[in-house]
Amino acid sequence: MIGFFLQAQNDTITQAAGAVVQNVATNTEISVLGFIMKGGIFLIPISLLLFYTIYVIIERFIYLKKHTKYDTHLMKDLRIHLNSGNIALAIATAEKDTTASGNVIKEGVHTIGRPIAEIESNMEKVANIEIGQMERRLGHLGLIAGIAPTLGFIGTIGGVIKIFYSISITENISIGNISGGLYEKMISSGAGLLVGIIAYSAYHLFNGVIDSFSLNIQRHVLEFVNIIQRPNASN
Repeated sequence: MIGFFLQAQNDTITQAAGAVVQNVATNTEISVLGFIMKGGIFLIPISLLLFYTIYVIIERFIYLKKHTKYDTHLMKDLRIHLNSGNIALAIATAEKDTTASGNVIKEGVHTIGRPIAEIESNMEKVANIEIGQMERRLGHLGLIAGIAPTLGFIGTIGGVIKIFYSISITENISIGNISGGLYEKMISSGAGLLVGIIAYSAYHLFNGVIDSFSLNIQRHVLEFVNIIQRPNASN
């Protein structure tokens, strides 16, 4: 009888202890949003920079994808029309291409009859304008790549200052007090670095696409000039 009573008492204690542990675990659970918001006020500008970065990436990706295309049949068709002396048909063919390279070639077709140096100069000017349009807002990504991590670092430093100020007032130097406040403030650093990495990567990837276009357009300009100078050449 006594053994049964002791066993029942132990089971009750075990259940109570389990309930306490479960309650503590439940109380310590936190949502992802709640965890992020512990990063402090500097997460607000970092979040705004993230949204703007995503907007610029999407907008530039769509623009570059559309304008860096190149019609492989354009130069062949132009060669046929120019060899036959049909300038009007060559202009009409160039007008159909609305890409950046098409606009450059279109300028060359419209200036046929002028000195070669002038044709090349006009085509290069149009190419520079197109490249300038492609580079719009890319400087913003480069700026965000430097600003976002800095904001996060400032947020962390500000949090650390508050922690040590609190310690100086309360004289409570427990590990829990220090680590609890420190991990919250380091969230801003992590967020800033994440936004900076996204902006930095997009900045260099887009610049790589523009550099590739710049090299290709130089080749197209040279090919167009060769068509004018040597109209009967096969290449």
